[in-house]
Amino acid sequence: MNPQTINVLFLCTHNSARSILAEATLNHIGKGRFKAFSAGSSPRDNQQPHPLALEILRSAGVSTEGLHSKSWDEFGKPDAPHMDLVITVCDNAAGEVCPFWPGQPATAHWGYADPSEGDGTDAQKREAFRQTLHAMRRRLDLLVNLPPQGVDRLMLQTHARDLAASGAAAIAA
Repeated sequence: MNPQTINVLFLCTHNSARSILAEATLNHIGKGRFKAFSAGSSPRDNQQPHPLALEILRSAGVSTEGLHSKSWDEFGKPDAPHMDLVITVCDNAAGEVCPFWPGQPATAHWGYADPSEGDGTDAQKREAFRQTLHAMRRRLDLLVNLPPQGVDRLMLQTHARDLAASGAAAIAA
């Protein structure tokens, strides 16, 4: 694992909401130690990031430049960046058979409800995206603050999985 940069891939089904939120947020707070990417197991034809995901990121001061929906197949290609950690952020993607990731990266599952589902008002939908971003940010802040020395694959996987458990407890509280 490159001690300079830890590459993290966030996976979801369509790569339009949760994985986009996680990618942009980790790139924003990653302090140069982390480089985030996102992809979907089955993005729809002409899939784009959800407009509310982009709006909420911008309102939080997070850049949305370069964000786009893509298939996870892009990260299994020989010229793809090597991933150190792969995190599924939706239950559907977590249950699917993932492609082979070169280098056998650490893996974890951080489940979040889909903020794009539901029939609420515009304000309620916006709040669902804001709450999802807030919950992700708590976990990502902890990930970014892992001690830089000694971060190997096993430690990264252990901490990422611990964050899933502690994050679920914090979200439920």
